Amino acid sequence: MIEIRETDPGADDLRPILTAHLAHSQQAGPDESNHTMDIAALREPGIRFWALYDGATPLGCGALKALPDGTAEVKSVHILSAARGRGLARWMMQHLADQARAEGIPALVLETGADHLPNYDAARKLYEALGYSYCGPIHGYEPDPNSAFMRLELTPSQ
Repeated sequence: MIEIRETDPGADDLRPILTAHLAHSQQAGPDESNHTMDIAALREPGIRFWALYDGATPLGCGALKALPDGTAEVKSVHILSAARGRGLARWMMQHLADQARAEGIPALVLETGADHLPNYDAARKLYEALGYSYCGPIHGYEPDPNSAFMRLELTPSQ
């Protein structure tokens, strides 16, 4: 049974996921454009972290980082390669949006690789399908030709 739980990103069973996430980001684009958070950064105040489990087996993760303008940044969404193709990234993204909406956050924002970085094609396609639109640089980022910035307006929970 698939379940998403808020948890500590430093938990031993999650290390392979975060190691894979960091490795993907390091090989997908230039170092100067890599904004991937490590375990220590994911434990900082203002960041909430969730893991996606199939029974006792973690398959993926995602986080929200509170921003000063009241929005939240989507961070560290990653599904292990062996578990891809099952809609789990979509499930995690929807969970993050639901959490933000329930907390009254007006919008989610994110940074991902630009369209000339093919390792981010699937991520951009998913974000577009979920209703994210392209925007200028978000809080904490400068314009970068290797980055694409996106925003999803949230409506309050019913």
